[in-house]
Amino acid sequence: MSVLTDLEISQRLGQTGRSLTDLARVLHDRLEPATQMCLESLANGGKILVCGNGGSAAQAQHLVAELVVRFETDRRAIAAISLSADTSVLTAAANDYGYETVFSRQIEALGNSGDTLIVFSTSGKSKNIKEAIFAAQKKGMRVLGISGRKGMAALCAVDIIVPGDSTAVIQEMHMVVTHVLCHAIEKGIGK
Repeated sequence: MSVLTDLEISQRLGQTGRSLTDLARVLHDRLEPATQMCLESLANGGKILVCGNGGSAAQAQHLVAELVVRFETDRRAIAAISLSADTSVLTAAANDYGYETVFSRQIEALGNSGDTLIVFSTSGKSKNIKEAIFAAQKKGMRVLGISGRKGMAALCAVDIIVPGDSTAVIQEMHMVVTHVLCHAIEKGIGK
């Protein structure tokens, strides 16, 4: 006895397939400015800071691993930090100042003018993500949003709003955006 029928599996994969087709149109306009933002930071000795909550925190760590270690080519390490990874800092900031500060406090400490902040958010509504954006802007950083639903375009220099209403599908598309962005950055910096 199958948990899902063949029809249910096909419908679920169809939803992902439609979102991939729609995402290709979004990336046509948004990938170049997003990539250039990252490349300019790196070319000027800056770094990329990345954050997100829940599944988006895992995505932030995934992106940073691809940049620091390698994606598809052997090349120099890229300066990138996941603000979602240090549990001691996260819990201390949440305990002492409130959960909305867990990323902004790190940006205050680690961010510099010319750096890029990449934020992952399926909803674009998280208070701590918004506070991170405000802290980055105050430091003279540029912000790339990788979001879903209504996005964060009003807050970010560039916002890649992936299509879909389902959190699961949005997160699947975030993985695709991560890999396409990593490929573009690697191509842009060369070896």
